[in-house]
Amino acid sequence: MGYLQPQFATVLLMAEEPSNIETFPNTSDALAGVAARQMPSNLPAEQNLLGALLLDNGVMERIDDRLRADHFYDPLHGRIFSTMLRLIDRGQLANPVTLKSFFSGTDDPGSGNIEEYLGELADGVISLSQSSDYALTIYETHLRRELIRIGDDVIQDASHPKVDLPASTLIETAESKLFQLAETGEAGAGLRDFESVVAATINQADIARRSEGKLSGASTGLTDLNNLLGGLHKSDLLILAGRPAMGKSALATNIGFHIATTTRTGEKAAPVAFFSLEMSAEQLGTRIMSERAQIDSSSIRQGQLTSDDFDRLVEASNSMSAAPFFIDDTPSLSVSQVASRARRLKRTTGLGLIIVDYLQLLMPQLGVRPENRVQEISNISRSLKAIAKELDVPVLALSQLSRAVEQREDKRPTLADLRESGSIEQDADVVLFVYREEYYLSKKEPERDPRESEEQFNVKNETYMARLQAAENKAEIIVGKQRHGPTGTINLHFEKRFTHFSDLTDPSTLPDGF
Repeated sequence: MGYLQPQFATVLLMAEEPSNIETFPNTSDALAGVAARQMPSNLPAEQNLLGALLLDNGVMERIDDRLRADHFYDPLHGRIFSTMLRLIDRGQLANPVTLKSFFSGTDDPGSGNIEEYLGELADGVISLSQSSDYALTIYETHLRRELIRIGDDVIQDASHPKVDLPASTLIETAESKLFQLAETGEAGAGLRDFESVVAATINQADIARRSEGKLSGASTGLTDLNNLLGGLHKSDLLILAGRPAMGKSALATNIGFHIATTTRTGEKAAPVAFFSLEMSAEQLGTRIMSERAQIDSSSIRQGQLTSDDFDRLVEASNSMSAAPFFIDDTPSLSVSQVASRARRLKRTTGLGLIIVDYLQLLMPQLGVRPENRVQEISNISRSLKAIAKELDVPVLALSQLSRAVEQREDKRPTLADLRESGSIEQDADVVLFVYREEYYLSKKEPERDPRESEEQFNVKNETYMARLQAAENKAEIIVGKQRHGPTGTINLHFEKRFTHFSDLTDPSTLPDGF
């Protein structure tokens, strides 16, 4: 729960303002004067909060739990607060008598007469009811000091540039530090009463009801997948995994561009951020153009286009160019950079979906040095989930699978095949696998065994051709995990030439002669 706004302006006084809060004789004038002018602080607020806690330990329950010992300007005040917090957490009484033993014999210059000072803190309290306001003042002055330190770091780095550190990296680093500071300043929702939870649940149910019970999140453009998932839900981390050449990037692109351009009744287009760490923006653009114009992507790359093809390409490009589909093909992006760029996009144009292609190519957060690859991937997956929650948008992250899939007879992937970290499965709300049997069958033509007759070989070959024909232009989307719903398998049509996924039409539903 966040702080209440102060009711009395006289309570929230900064150090540079005239203070009407009682000061204590043991506080150094030099510390309160010269040091306070150098960095924002409010020593009287710190003293009054500590005094209130000494008089009534229950005050700790009424102040925001963001407050920590290092938020106090006076190091001695921070030590007192930290010691009191530990005692109260253990269910013990924290008062001048119990605290004294934790400071006796120390070399802290401010703790020479600690018992007397603790007594003065308790005696000098003006009001217990204003404790939360004192805590707010302490926390805000801490944030101001941190802002000054970040500003000093930016000035220092910019004034003394390093050859291998471009200015753009300095901007990203500064933005990351500011984001981390802002993140620590978020109070969070805290404990919510059940009435507000019920109201939010009813609202979600109403959204689903108005969409005929099928879609309460962003549409994927694929009917059966929408029916199983209910769309892509805000704050969810979705993992789309598969072996190379299965069509992960194509499926993610299809879904993303549908969300950015949909004109279906009842659906609303939304901006999409696509972080492509594997393909360049031009390569990704070629795929999208191929899929939309229904022109073979290899023909576009090689320039083998007829006049009609080129006209269709231009027509498709004109209709697509204004789509709010943003591509960032910066290599070796960190999760911090993804967060800052997505945050900036949401602030300027809005944001409906983040796509990361792919997870294993991301770098961990700035300043984090995991001991091994497993910890690194764990840090990345946790960070992506945090981004989804913070920005309140679905994050679709592509992931590679381990080679263990290739060693099995049935090559349909499972959760155990997720590469390098079980935390991916743990952090994800939804795990999707792309599987195309046609790909594997096309590389496994039957060979004749010297011991079998020609008739036996022909039967085997006919069986193989029947399987290949049945699998042609088909793909499976296996929902291996869904935190809020069922799992299952979706069959889709996949047009290889255009890297296009679409709903699979059941032949039994087609009219005669179709």
